[in-house]
Amino acid sequence: MPSAPSRSARPGPMAFNDLLLQVGGVGRFQQIQVTLVVLPLLLMASHNTLQNFTAAIPAHHCRPPADTNLSRDTELEAWLPRDGQGRPASCLRFTSPQRGPPFPNGTGTNGTGTTEPCTNGWIYDPGTFPSTIVTEWDLVCSRRALRQLAQSLYMVGVLLGAMIFGYLADRLGRRKVLILNYLQTAVSGTCAAFAPNFPVYCAFRLLSGMSLAGISLSCMTLNVEWMPIHTRACVGTLIGYVYSLGQFLLAGVAYAVPRWRHLQMLVSVPFFAFFIYSWFFIESARWYSSSGRLDLTLKALQRVAWINGKREEGASLSMEVLRASLNKELTMDKGQASAMELLRCPVLRRLFLCLSLLWFATSFAYYGLVMDLQGFGVSIYLIQVIFGAVDLPKLVGFLVINTMGRRPAQMASLLLAGICILINGVVPQDQSVVRTALAVLGKGCLAASFNCIFLYTGELYPTMIRQTGLGMGSTLARVGSIVSPLVSMTAELYPSMPLFIYGAVPVAASAATALLPETLGQPLPDTVQDVESRKRQRRRQKQQQEQQKQMVPLQASAEKNGL
Repeated sequence: MPSAPSRSARPGPMAFNDLLLQVGGVGRFQQIQVTLVVLPLLLMASHNTLQNFTAAIPAHHCRPPADTNLSRDTELEAWLPRDGQGRPASCLRFTSPQRGPPFPNGTGTNGTGTTEPCTNGWIYDPGTFPSTIVTEWDLVCSRRALRQLAQSLYMVGVLLGAMIFGYLADRLGRRKVLILNYLQTAVSGTCAAFAPNFPVYCAFRLLSGMSLAGISLSCMTLNVEWMPIHTRACVGTLIGYVYSLGQFLLAGVAYAVPRWRHLQMLVSVPFFAFFIYSWFFIESARWYSSSGRLDLTLKALQRVAWINGKREEGASLSMEVLRASLNKELTMDKGQASAMELLRCPVLRRLFLCLSLLWFATSFAYYGLVMDLQGFGVSIYLIQVIFGAVDLPKLVGFLVINTMGRRPAQMASLLLAGICILINGVVPQDQSVVRTALAVLGKGCLAASFNCIFLYTGELYPTMIRQTGLGMGSTLARVGSIVSPLVSMTAELYPSMPLFIYGAVPVAASAATALLPETLGQPLPDTVQDVESRKRQRRRQKQQQEQQKQMVPLQASAEKNGL
């Protein structure tokens, strides 16, 4: 990360960014804490798409009646009707064995040829997936929808967690909520691995979703609030790359551990370790100051200065210095942390509505692609690796974020993702390489959009409502991820209909970025008044630019007339 900053341009008393630079900028503390806070995101990525493997559907067919003698190879086939491709049907069997053609013994038909559902259960191919929740609880055929229900309930948990823990983090602090979330993930994830039945499994998956949403939000906020302005984009991009690395990790671990209970436990138990070391995290000094707890702000800054080897600079800080430099945080209205303030205040309402649309569209299209890996017709592990490897759009997005700004990066990533998905809708089904390439590129752009929107949202909202704003944005994202599986049902009407819907939504949502301000190089706003003053400043700059444009033709006209 870069370490040579320039002081914030904010006029008046020392800005909080200057305090961070005084106690070391990006020093030893920031490097250690950011690493430890980001590390659990490796496994958060695994939990989000875990059901691609734990709920994979192996090849299956009906089990014949219990009194059937299956000693001969042809006996089983005599019970199984064939589908259009000549394969054994998955959900039907003959009411009595059919021994005529096309069966090899050719003795003529023996039965009526009528079929019935699989009343005696199913036989599963143990080759690729020897044990999944599908094989354990027979989530196939008429019960197939329960498989999607489990993932939707997990996303409902993420939605609830974003609402609840986003609010609690603004009230209780980022560190306390993060510690609680690590413990909840460890316990609920491990209990899901021992679930005796499907409803219990779903309940623990919902609890895991709640806590993982809290981890995602608090991780981003705690890191951003401890980092100087010039490194915030680096932190956001680092988080995105760690998440992608987690997708690689999931593919390898799932391949090595094919049984779902073992895999579920393997990605959950490490959170006990994260819970233990999270007690050593230092709470956000910016949050302390915004809460009016100046004594704790001073202790946190001095402790960070000591870790960063800036003991003299830390010793020079005092309550008087903080009162002078953080005057605004001490006088701000402490009642503005309510989520209703996002709708009551006009300037926050505009941010909330635009960002909600961006969060929804990104998550809606993203999970529409990544939760149907079996639909690509190739190795599910290979597709998982390829999807994790699509980091080029993130790199391009990082360059755009740091040079052109957050708004162009957000608009371009959503627009390109939507276009890729829409084109995929008109590509013939037999062009598997082209369709996979477009899907992978679209997924990469959506990952870049996620990367940008986390950072962008944190920079747009003021400190006292930042975590709540991130929580509400993440809530809308989860609404998108819950609705996304339902859209796949439209394939029964027209095969490409889901892709047209998944593509149209991000294209339409990209227009909302035009209504948002740019935050590149700007200090984090602490109050609603900061957000409003930033808006007035942009309006004045726009008026000055228009006046300059009007003056240029006047000057040219005067020169032409010889004046």
